Amino acid sequence: MKCKINRNAAKIMKKMLENEEAQGQMLRVIVTENHGDHAHYALTYGTPTEHDEIVHTDKGIDVLLDTREDLLDGVWIQFFYVPEEGFEIVNPSKGLPNHF
Repeated sequence: MKCKINRNAAKIMKKMLENEEAQGQMLRVIVTENHGDHAHYALTYGTPTEHDEIVHTDKGIDVLLDTREDLLDGVWIQFFYVPEEGFEIVNPSKGLPNHF
């Protein structure tokens, strides 16, 4: 499985992992809704399960992806400061972006 993150996202994700809530956990990308032609994604915390793959990104952040969910393979996590601050998670081969 593949996951790509931009520099801004890596900076924010590192801060998230320093949070008390994240102690002993990793960041996980999940599919919150599947509309057939596109999906909505979210970031959460979790620990690896038997169905997870730990994906090592080029920004030094490891991300958990459930290997049973095809829509997660190839996700691209970005963080933008304008026009609003927030994450955008897309899967270029699977449809439209999700902003949060």
